[in-house]
Amino acid sequence: MIIQHEYQHNETMLATLQLMAPPGYQPDLPPLRKQQAPVDGMVYVEEGPFILGTDDRSCAYDNERPAHEVSLPAFWIDVAPVTNGAYLQFMEDGGYARRELWSETGWMWLADAKVDAPQFWLQREGAWLVDTFGHELPLNPLQSVQHVCFHEAEAFARWAGKRLPTEAEWEKAASWDPASGQKRLYPWGNEQPSQDNANLDQLSFRPMEIGAYPDGASAYGCQQMIGDVWEWVDTDFQGYPGFEAWPYKEYSEVFFGNEYKMLRGGAWATRPGVIRNTFRNWDYPIRRQIFSGFRCARDA
Repeated sequence: MIIQHEYQHNETMLATLQLMAPPGYQPDLPPLRKQQAPVDGMVYVEEGPFILGTDDRSCAYDNERPAHEVSLPAFWIDVAPVTNGAYLQFMEDGGYARRELWSETGWMWLADAKVDAPQFWLQREGAWLVDTFGHELPLNPLQSVQHVCFHEAEAFARWAGKRLPTEAEWEKAASWDPASGQKRLYPWGNEQPSQDNANLDQLSFRPMEIGAYPDGASAYGCQQMIGDVWEWVDTDFQGYPGFEAWPYKEYSEVFFGNEYKMLRGGAWATRPGVIRNTFRNWDYPIRRQIFSGFRCARDA
């Protein structure tokens, strides 16, 4: 638990460094891992029960426990996180100005925040750039959109005729193997993350292109559910049935309620030793400096 907690501080440090004005922290960027094959569309997840959470007591935090059966209606979920290119289409279609796309709370946030693009996007002579730790890089339409809050994700989903997945839907799509009726520790199986199946461990400094990790697909065919960007889901932070605080209630329990929204899957800045399909992250729905993106879902 102590080691994992320190890993999480590593990611917070990177978020803080990203907030610094250039020149700030300007690391050398490794080559961008490219898309191996086009990735688009949604996958179907059948109705029925699956096991949400875990009973593991060696690594899992108290809010991930206990494992319990949940039955979900059938749904569709995006194969991959939403890309910069798709998000730019939302912007160009007036997404930040169309009241009907935003919840009441989201519209109030937008009026106060006065933003019209994800955090760290810059426009120079009509072209969009992304400030990546002091490097102003041309917007890559194939990378996952990053640094958007829950309200922006929700508005995009409504614009696309979809919605955000629930936490349970996300975990089923990531972890459940319908052929075996078993749960996987990671989308691709129970083997530890590697450079072949996920963009993790901080040193890429950015999301890779969608379709860069086909070996990391879940049993349902969803790609990049671990790594690249944290994914907002439309669920408040609550304890599971039978929850028991450990080692003290201030770790998770005091945060339960409707003040926080959940994020799943980890980001490029997440250390491999702290991420798994059952890991539950939470933050305020207005938070943008975290390495957050999203994928969409819809009812079947």
